[in-house]
Amino acid sequence: MVKHIVMFEFKDEKRDENIKKAKEMLEDLINTVPTLKSMEVGVNFSKEDRAMDLSIITLFDNIEGLNEYATHPEHLKVVEFIKEVVNSSKVSDYIV
Repeated sequence: MVKHIVMFEFKDEKRDENIKKAKEMLEDLINTVPTLKSMEVGVNFSKEDRAMDLSIITLFDNIEGLNEYATHPEHLKVVEFIKEVVNSSKVSDYIV
């Protein structure tokens, strides 16, 4: 199994609205990307300086499944939106 974790820091403009929209778009991917086995999307409540705004934890059977997710048209639509509304992101991929 492969875990793919991403954390996002959103821009201040329309921050709460964009976090909500990104969360909904990401959660919908479980219905459209066959290789995506599970997805957890969480909105941060921590006030620490190092905190990120939104995190996802996804699970795939293998690296090929992750690669198919990465290039899936529905995922690419979400990526396009997120790139417009975030300052930065961090990723971690590992085998479990």
